[in-house]
Amino acid sequence: MEILKESDFRKEIKATPRLGYLLFGEEDYLKSFAVKTAREILCPDETFAFFNVMKLDALDFTPTKLIDALMPMPMGADRKLVTVTGLNFNAMRPNELEALCNALEALKEYDYNLLMISVASDCLDPGFLPKKPSATLTQLSEHLTPVAFDRCTPARLNAWVQKHFEHNGVHAEPDFCARMIDYCGRGMFRLANEIDKLSYYARFHQRSTVTDADLKTVCTPVTEYDAFAFANAIMDGKQEAALAILSEYRFRRMDPIFVLGDVIRVFCEMESIRLMQADGASAKEMSAVLKLHEFKVGLYQKSLARTSEQRLRRSIDACLAADTSLKLSPQGYAPLEQLICSI
Repeated sequence: MEILKESDFRKEIKATPRLGYLLFGEEDYLKSFAVKTAREILCPDETFAFFNVMKLDALDFTPTKLIDALMPMPMGADRKLVTVTGLNFNAMRPNELEALCNALEALKEYDYNLLMISVASDCLDPGFLPKKPSATLTQLSEHLTPVAFDRCTPARLNAWVQKHFEHNGVHAEPDFCARMIDYCGRGMFRLANEIDKLSYYARFHQRSTVTDADLKTVCTPVTEYDAFAFANAIMDGKQEAALAILSEYRFRRMDPIFVLGDVIRVFCEMESIRLMQADGASAKEMSAVLKLHEFKVGLYQKSLARTSEQRLRRSIDACLAADTSLKLSPQGYAPLEQLICSI
């Protein structure tokens, strides 16, 4: 199966786009930008947008409506753009997926279209790429070219934040951009909104630069925590920080079994890296074997440097005991609270 990287897709869409693409992966902002880019390329004249840009959403989507959108010829252009958003492939029944794939066969007949199905980050299980894609992704790839939109590396995200400020006529130093990412989170939709707010605030006050004071005054700090931060707080014995994260999970009504499952995964990945590190494996080798980004491997290595093998093992054992307790009887968040206080 051929899976395009986002960078390769950007080059291809400007030169020789294919009939159809499936946009999937963690970074929804980049998918949205990809659709916008395709629209600008295929329909530069907004006068013809009514004829050359067709949008379908999950609320009113049917395979028949997709074929209806593909059938009309473009006007004043060689090709037209058809976009589909909002589909949840994780909740789609096999017969529904089959009906969609049958409709996608029409692309070969109506080859004057560019079809883009953009899937939200939590609505398609890709499997274990590149060797073991999920059955759903495999089936869809027979009709569409999959494009993976991964999370940006810290360096790329930092550069993107700086360019976004420059686009708004405001200068931000790289160090400031890094602090803003820490303060506002790594989500690009969220960051784009916060950058705009901060830029307009600075320009309203007739300034072309932004400061830390502006950041604290204007921007909203991130309130979401990831499993890595939660696991580290537990292992490091930082009970106050861990309980604060747990409180956030509770507020978001996340299933405690899923929360604990993520924490166990983090600890197990950390243990795998500890063993491979002891055998002399490099970060690049560990990244390839464990299918983890090198940056994430580096974060794990930093965590391992400040803890002991025994403490990591105790953390894993305590998580397994909490997992058993959660699954034997519904106790809500109590086993997670006991886990935090026991390490």
